[in-house]
Amino acid sequence: MGIVELDENAGEIRIRARIFLYGDAASEALAAAVAGDIQQHWNAAQALVQIRKKEYRIIFLIDGFFRQDLAPVEVYENDDPLNNYFRVEEEAGGNISSVDDIGSNTGYFKLDNLLNNSTTAAHEFGHSLGLLHPNELDIRGQGAPGIMYPRGTIVDPGFQYDPAAMPATNGGTMNPFFRRVLQKDIDDLHIHRLSFNENGIAIIGAFSSVWHDKLGDPA
Repeated sequence: MGIVELDENAGEIRIRARIFLYGDAASEALAAAVAGDIQQHWNAAQALVQIRKKEYRIIFLIDGFFRQDLAPVEVYENDDPLNNYFRVEEEAGGNISSVDDIGSNTGYFKLDNLLNNSTTAAHEFGHSLGLLHPNELDIRGQGAPGIMYPRGTIVDPGFQYDPAAMPATNGGTMNPFFRRVLQKDIDDLHIHRLSFNENGIAIIGAFSSVWHDKLGDPA
């Protein structure tokens, strides 16, 4: 979830968001790394958005914060669309990271999913903006996988965990390290359909407002 700013004079569309991490495995360093990972991946596309026949550069501005003392009520009562809240623990249900809904501002991260250039944070941020997994999960011959492809996607050998493995076998699926934000991912946000106010501001995503305990259950 975030705020979209349309700046006609600068020819820019800026998407701003704040990522708040809490939980036993969260830290200031991790919050900064997660925010930086999201910003880097989404800006790497150098994408353009067309609105009313004018092209705009799209720029993502993401800040990260660690809140060891985050109280459930702060999440429940939050009405700032900039704020997104994710619990981080060493273990997670299903052994995966997730958001609470497509187009939501809360979720649960498994620590090791965020490490080693996994692109998980950037992927989950895409869900928070409203993006789904693609329907077609065998994309051999199509090059680098977009950021919204899930683990298990069948890709060209160079994008597998093990380039020598047979497709769909152990090592023969997409290594998330190779996911990239593509122009198509930006197009799928449908920014031109957002309702901008008189100041050129719109909201993308929605409030899910879920605070999780350590087991991942909503409190």
